[in-house]
Amino acid sequence: MLLVSTIAPGAADASGADASAQTSATAACVMVAGSVTAGGDHTARVITAGSPSTVLEKSRYPNIYLDGQPRLSSLIANEPVTPSPGRGYYGHAVIGSGLYSSFYIVKDDGEVDPSQHHNLRIGGGWSDITFLETSYPKDPDPWALINHYSLRGDGTLTRWDAKGGFWTNPRSAGGFAAVKTMALISQTATYDTFLATTRGGALYTIRLPLTSPLKPIVKKVRTSTWQGFEALIAEKCGQYGTLLLGIDKDTKSGYLYAVGHANGTATVIQGLGKVPASFADPVYFRHVTEPRTAPLLFGE
Repeated sequence: MLLVSTIAPGAADASGADASAQTSATAACVMVAGSVTAGGDHTARVITAGSPSTVLEKSRYPNIYLDGQPRLSSLIANEPVTPSPGRGYYGHAVIGSGLYSSFYIVKDDGEVDPSQHHNLRIGGGWSDITFLETSYPKDPDPWALINHYSLRGDGTLTRWDAKGGFWTNPRSAGGFAAVKTMALISQTATYDTFLATTRGGALYTIRLPLTSPLKPIVKKVRTSTWQGFEALIAEKCGQYGTLLLGIDKDTKSGYLYAVGHANGTATVIQGLGKVPASFADPVYFRHVTEPRTAPLLFGE
């Protein structure tokens, strides 16, 4: 359980002009945080940074999965579907020991089309996976390379290439057994970067160059107080920063942070306080609209 005193606004470590600039920069920063409920529904809530932050509950899409099935979800993306009306929602989930591709269409009337909804098994051997995420390039070509990431309980971090739905060329690196959870904070033509917490409370950046073999570059950002978060969601904030949501499932609470462009222990982090909402669902993820044309994350 995370002690509130460690993450209350008074614990923020931005100060002076940096704090003022950071507060101003976050005023219009927004993320769309999603979840999978115990009943298998998808939710979405718009969280806007401010003083205080605000939450707008969006539509709930029912019965995307059977009750209690998913353990993990990647980001969930959505975009218009042609020639059919409505929007297509897609992503990946770990269910039991399997990896699944999820897709559904929300019609113009806001209802899920039951004839356009599936969860297709991709493969097995995922029972010990503790984290799942996808990084899309800013490239409208549907065959452009996508990066999929997973973390195993033994600390093995793996990246797959994907084109047209096929996961290929897995590359792995070990040494991450202490990591509790992660969030993608940066996407460039040469690397992806995650912000990761450890069970001991430290906060790190893990840069993963898009080369083979996989050679992570790890930098410590903070040494303590971050162990209480079971999930992190990150969104771009300004040109170089990150709006970070930390979710403490023990207290069903969420806390916002404005994170400056990551630079090891020199990274500026400002606590923005507790989010006025309950976080009681088992699985959380980031919603992304039209990921191949959306601005890329650039937090490091």
